[in-house]
Amino acid sequence: ANIIDPENTIAFMGIEGANADLACRQACPYMHTLPCPSFEDVFEVVETGKAALGMIPIENSQAGRVAEIHQILPNSKLHIVGEYFQHIEHCLVAPKGATLDTVKHVYSHPQGLMQCRENIRGLGLVTHAYSNTAQAAADVAEWKDITKAAIASPLAAQLYGLEVLKTHMQDSDENVTVFIMIARDPMSPDENEQGILTSILFTVRNIPSALYKVMGGFATNNINVVKLESYISGARRDSAQFFVTFEGHPNQPAVQNALEELNFFCKQVRVLGVYPADPERFAG
Repeated sequence: ANIIDPENTIAFMGIEGANADLACRQACPYMHTLPCPSFEDVFEVVETGKAALGMIPIENSQAGRVAEIHQILPNSKLHIVGEYFQHIEHCLVAPKGATLDTVKHVYSHPQGLMQCRENIRGLGLVTHAYSNTAQAAADVAEWKDITKAAIASPLAAQLYGLEVLKTHMQDSDENVTVFIMIARDPMSPDENEQGILTSILFTVRNIPSALYKVMGGFATNNINVVKLESYISGARRDSAQFFVTFEGHPNQPAVQNALEELNFFCKQVRVLGVYPADPERFAG
């Protein structure tokens, strides 16, 4: 891939037309998107300056946790600078000349197939699992077989010249993937701004009810925790790592009190980013 302007490039894991590619184009419509084979590669191109931003999916409303960022982020010098909520739109796409009557087989990522299973069953299609949705679309385009279709994003249909036989293949509209955006320099939002999130990673000391005590500081200081995940690292079973995202800015007195209490019960505390929330987080 030729990188025209690194400062105007956003990297993602996957191939052109993947949902992450679409997320990049939706969140940063004026940037070039750079496909990478793995999450580690996304971090690397951002660290080395080949891309200004990276887009990493961290959770899906139906599939749960996506990227194991707790393993990659601490070893990198990168910071979280934003988040993006993407509503997944699955389409049934096939080569020119195909119709809902000619199609017998459907190829997609297992997650895509699962999220569309009612519609797939309704159309009587045989499912075939693929490593990713965009690759399924690329192959279906290459085969030019009117009995074979893929479930992929509208962008993949466009990129690979496929017909959209049915939009809205997903069984539920509650299908959202949350992405975080990473960059070399931290974002420094104003502490008085509304809708600021802080993400931290910490390891609790091996003392009874450490997590309860750690989280107590958030409760007593009235801080809304929006995400709490635990990770046990293979080698050290006695020390769990926690990834926490909460509403607020580290310069606010309440947050400082909570973090002070947290530090008291923790071995390592690392701020991964202070950044604006996607407005959708607080909508509805």
